[in-house]
Amino acid sequence: MAPTQPRTLEGKVAIVTGSTRGIGRSIALDLAARGAKVTITYTSDKSQSAAKELISEIKSSANSDAIAVQADLRDTASPKKIVDETVKAFGKDIDILVNNAAEFASVPLPEITLEHYDSILNLNLRAPLLMLQAVLPHLRRPGRIINLSSVGARGGYPGVSMYAASKGALEAMSRTWATELGGDGTTVNCVNPGPVQTEMFDAVDPEIVKPQLEATAVEKRVAKTEEIAEIVGFLAEGRSSWVSGQCIGASGGYQMY
Repeated sequence: MAPTQPRTLEGKVAIVTGSTRGIGRSIALDLAARGAKVTITYTSDKSQSAAKELISEIKSSANSDAIAVQADLRDTASPKKIVDETVKAFGKDIDILVNNAAEFASVPLPEITLEHYDSILNLNLRAPLLMLQAVLPHLRRPGRIINLSSVGARGGYPGVSMYAASKGALEAMSRTWATELGGDGTTVNCVNPGPVQTEMFDAVDPEIVKPQLEATAVEKRVAKTEEIAEIVGFLAEGRSSWVSGQCIGASGGYQMY
């Protein structure tokens, strides 16, 4: 069920990568509920049914429009494909880009391979860059660029060297982009979730989860995906105009900085 929101994004067009499940799905629903037309993306054939269900929900519950584009963002041709399909469906202007698609994998330092390095960095870091480059010729100013990072970027957690590196670098690029694009009012920000209730989180060992919950200041629980989407939704709106180059902590106080 789509959330109930004021239609603050009526007439806007948004792209949300990696959006058939988890945080990305909730972001797509939230933006649609605010009135935006949304392009959702997915990689695997296994996600086709989930994509169709999300499109249907956006059209019925959110009273908005959406399309789905199957594209592996590790392929350097995919960003252009996504943008071309968006422009074909919704017109020449794009207002909002949410770079959400990412891969998480825990690999100890001695076991890191070049294949692992390439897989993580190409999706988590190169793809957001290429997506923004593909969107820029169509970006209706002032635009909104929102990149999903993670508390893992700064936490020093074991076994996630490449994931942490990709998210830390994404934060650094976001600050640079905020400076480069800010002259016309365009903003660029990161949102840094902590533990969030998703399929991925459900698979984590409870012995790892327990101390994370204990370290979370707010209610000692994990976040709901909708709580992350609310923050992204605000950053996509015009009223967030004076927030740029920031990493918004969305961890319930699990990590404070």
